[in-house]
This record gives sequence, C-alpha cells and structure tokens, in this order.
Amino acid sequence: MRKLIGTAAIVCCFLMSGCKQPSVQTVTASYAVLTLQPADRVLSGRYPASIQGRQDIAIYPQVSGTISKVNIKEGQRVRKGQSLFMIDQVPFQEALHMANANVEAAEAGVATAQLVYDSRVVLFDEQVISAFDLKSSQNQLLTAKAQLAQARAQQVTAQNNLRYTMVESPLDGVVGTLPFREGALVSPSLPTPLTTVSDNSQMYVYFSLTENQLFDLTREHGSMDEVLASLPEVGLQLNNGTMYTEKGYIETISGVIDPSTGSVSARAVFPNEGGLLHSGASGKVVMPRSVHGGLVVPCSATFEMQDKIFVYKVVDGKTRSAAIEVALTDDGKEYVVTSGLNVGDVIVAEGVGMLRDGAEVKVKTNENRE
Repeated sequence: MRKLIGTAAIVCCFLMSGCKQPSVQTVTASYAVLTLQPADRVLSGRYPASIQGRQDIAIYPQVSGTISKVNIKEGQRVRKGQSLFMIDQVPFQEALHMANANVEAAEAGVATAQLVYDSRVVLFDEQVISAFDLKSSQNQLLTAKAQLAQARAQQVTAQNNLRYTMVESPLDGVVGTLPFREGALVSPSLPTPLTTVSDNSQMYVYFSLTENQLFDLTREHGSMDEVLASLPEVGLQLNNGTMYTEKGYIETISGVIDPSTGSVSARAVFPNEGGLLHSGASGKVVMPRSVHGGLVVPCSATFEMQDKIFVYKVVDGKTRSAAIEVALTDDGKEYVVTSGLNVGDVIVAEGVGMLRDGAEVKVKTNENRE
C-alpha cells in the first residue's frame, strides 16, 4: 500500500512538472536614431505661372476691304516688315490715281492764279486797276494754294491707304491663329484680330507671391531694387513636369498688394532661343531659397497620417509621436523642419512604419547619425 502511494506521488509530481509553462521574455528591437543638429540646406518654392511672349501684338487691318492673299501660315516665324496679308488693292489704286490727278489740277490752278496776280500787280502799279481788284486776285491765289495743299493731303492719305493694304509684321516673332482667309471682308473695327505675332525670343513668366513672402524678402534684403538684385536665378517647371533647361531671373515685383487675393504679381524672364516655350502656356516658377541652421530629417524617418507628417521621438527609451511641419529639400530626400522639433531631439531614423507610440526601443549606438 505504501509502495502504491509513493508511486502515485511520483506520477503526480511528474505530471505537475510537465504542465508548467516556460517564462516569456520581452525582446526589445534595436533602431538607428538621429540626434538633430542645425544644418544648411536649399529649398525651392514652386509658384504656378503663366507664360507669355515678350510682346504679343494683335494685328488689325488699317483699311477696309477683302483679303486677296494670305502670305503666312499658323506658327510661322516672321521678320519685322514681312508681308502677312494682302487686301484687295484695286479700289485704293484708283483712289490714288484720282488723288494724283487732283494734285495736278490744283497745281495748275495755283500757276494760273499766280499769273493773274502778277499781271494785276503790274496793272495796279500803272494805276489801271483798283486796290480791290489786286486784293481779289491775291485771294484767288491763296485759295488755289490752299486747294493744292488739300489735294496733296488727300494724295498722302491715298498713298498710305494703298500701303496699308499690305499688312506687315511689326516685329520679329511667331504667327498665331489665322481666323480670316482669302475672300474675307475685314475692317479696322473687327472684334478679333487678323492674327497675333508674338516675340518669343524671350518669355515673360508671370506668377504671384504672398504678402508674407514679399515682407520676408524686403525685410531680408531692403528696398525692392535690392531684393531684385539679390534674388538668385530661378528655374521653370513645364506643365509636363520636366524642368526647362535655361535659367531665368526675376525682373519685376509689383509693389501693390491685391486686396482680393493678398498677393503681388511678379515677372520672370527666360531666354527662348530654341523656341521651346510658347505664349499662353503654363508652368511653375522654381525659386531657390537657402536655409541656414535648420533642422533636417530624412523623409524615410517620417510617416504620414491624416495628411500630417509625424516622426517618432525617443524619450526615456520609448517612442513618442510628434507632428511636424516641413519643407521638402531640392533633392526630394530630406525635410527641413519648420516646427515640431528642437535641437538635440532624438528621433527614430528607420523602420518607423513598424513602431507604435510608447514602444520600447533599443538604440543602435554604432549607427547613430548626427
């Protein structure tokens, strides 16, 4: 009996030892961290812009008539003085012929009036005619001369009108659309121009700065002239996202703030020798700005939640999420922190997507970066 009881006790002890669970040990993952220190970076502000030619001149006819010939094509590059359109010249040629004939008749009238006056002077000296007769002949001469001047003015007008039938380009540039073709009746009062000629050798790129940006520029550089002289070259991002190869410069900044938008208009100038830029296009002006002594964090050390950027700060060995405001650097790999962090803060530099608030982290001391 004792032997049976002892055996049962041994079996129970064995079973109890077999059911005992092993102790769970907590494993703390190691993460690289970054201690924030001041650094210098270059940021680029991007401003929506509209692109216009240096000169966009609407071409209107100066006389009324029917277009007899179109000498250009849309998009063609033209030189100053080149013929664009020809308006039917026949009625203007006839008007010039009549004006020339009127001048000749008026010249003959002046010559006749001069002969009469000269003879009347002789007769008056011989006391054959009265002073009244002499004065009358003199007035007739003056009238004939006035008629000649009027005829010559009409001749000049007819010559100009004939010349205006040849519509010429006022500058070197590129032709726009051509809404009127041969046979169309045109006049100076047209609601739309015959075409537009754009001087695209240089392009004006218009964009806006906010009131605060204007204030920051003037506070940093001084007067507006000093601001324009101090601003660096700017780039141009085209509508397809690529960067224009040539650099430009900001030529003017308006000193008047638009009360409806709180912004000021600015104009940058870009060379366009290759003709890549076209009037009426859009893009973005890229303006670089140097930041001295800013706090820089890698984009890989951040995460986004509800359209906000966060980092994990390491405080007493545990993570603490912090919302930050940032500006992206030119290389697209780093943020310059504008608020939310301070010099000396330690943040997790990798693997932030696997972390949660309050998680214990072990610092990889051999991979700390400053």
